[in-house]
Amino acid sequence: MGIYNSITELVGKTPLLQLNGFQKKNNIEANIIGKLEYFNPNQSVKDRIALAMIEDAESKGLLKPGDTVVETTSGNTGIGLAAIAAAKGYPFRVYIQDQVSEERFKVIKAFGGKTIKLTEEPAIARTLEATNGDFVAAIKSLKEEVLDKEDNVFFVDQCSNPANPAVHKRTTGPEIWEDTEGKVDILVACAGTGGTISGVGAYLKEKNPNIKIVGVQPGPNSLPSDAVPQPENEITGVHPFVGVPDNLIPSTLDRNIYDEYIAVEALDAYEAARQVAKTDGILVGESSGAALFAAKTIAEKEENKGKNIVVIFPDTGLRYLSTGLFD
Repeated sequence: MGIYNSITELVGKTPLLQLNGFQKKNNIEANIIGKLEYFNPNQSVKDRIALAMIEDAESKGLLKPGDTVVETTSGNTGIGLAAIAAAKGYPFRVYIQDQVSEERFKVIKAFGGKTIKLTEEPAIARTLEATNGDFVAAIKSLKEEVLDKEDNVFFVDQCSNPANPAVHKRTTGPEIWEDTEGKVDILVACAGTGGTISGVGAYLKEKNPNIKIVGVQPGPNSLPSDAVPQPENEITGVHPFVGVPDNLIPSTLDRNIYDEYIAVEALDAYEAARQVAKTDGILVGESSGAALFAAKTIAEKEENKGKNIVVIFPDTGLRYLSTGLFD
């Protein structure tokens, strides 16, 4: 292994783990295999895109020494960017959703990043209220009303940055293919920006068009609605991509890549995360729980007996200890 010179050299090459305990407890006869992205240096899959987007911007001259890196995020991308920016010597500023766990704010600040809640930025708050929570419109107003008027700022914009899905096609997909020796039948992944499922799915489909790609989105009771603007339970970082207006879907999501989608309610995601901690000794977050519940649903079907189902586990459960996920 040797001695590395930067955390940038530690991103990727995360392990696969067959969830034998979870399979046994649930009488599952398929193989559920977790891709443990919390083995990245800052404990989430977003380390991959943070490094890729910063280095892509550097190579294109969009990011130069002295510039400030800026992003909007639900947390993990902000943490990854804060760490990579610190390692490369860039100041970092993030506009972050108000309701994310306290750990996210504290970790970003520990890396020297500046955190601003979405409702604390007038341009964002005004747009969210006027558009009934249109996050895409809010990002656009932030860019036009605030960032475009500043000098020496690089806005990462993970929801439209092509380096996002590209890094998953270049790294995550090949890792899964090589580590399973090409024996993948089904891939299950949640959609946030959609970069993971798009990039990994594209690579695996190129290797074997028969591989089934399954996307996961929150169930209706776990999404804001006119009747319940703020649901009691949500799945952090996971967003709907079916049944929503086109303008709310990030361009980084390839809607032609998935063969099926499964809607998972937050309480089912929480229970799956709690269960796998006790059956297999891995501590994962809400989105991992959602992906695992979807994989369990698929694995229980008779036609999937004996198949290899790879599930992307995006982050560590340590980021949710203050939320009550494991209470």
